[in-house]
Formats: sequence, C-alpha cells, structure tokens
Amino acid sequence: MSAVKGRSDIEKYDDWLDDVAAALAWHGGDAEATIRTLLADCKYLREQLALAEIAMSLGFTRGWKPAHDRETARSS
Repeated sequence: MSAVKGRSDIEKYDDWLDDVAAALAWHGGDAEATIRTLLADCKYLREQLALAEIAMSLGFTRGWKPAHDRETARSS
C-alpha cells in the first residue's frame, strides 16, 4: 500500500512564482503590461463563459451552471 504524498505549500508557491515570472518575462519585465494582458484575458474568458452558458442546456450539464466569479462558485 503506497501513500499518496500531497504537494507541500512550498512546492505550490514555487509553481505560482514560476508562473508569475513567466508572465513578467513575456512582457519584458513590464508589470503594468502583464496586468493589462491578464485582465484582458479574464474579460475574454468571462465572455466565452457567458456564451457557453447560453448555448448549454441544463440536461447537458446535469444542472450545473457556470459561475462568473470565485465567490459564487464556492458557495454553490
């Protein structure tokens, strides 16, 4: 019987830090450009989510409805 080892907080933080560094590097270290791009991506994905919500039937998703923000998703 082998125990499944969970990832430590340090490993999760390292991954997060790598993602941040990669996003900043993509924009040549310009933090404002990075934030603007991420916000534009969020807006685009929210629009896509809204379109998917309109197109999906409740039967297809077995009653699940997408949430447009994290707080709503947690309370569902």
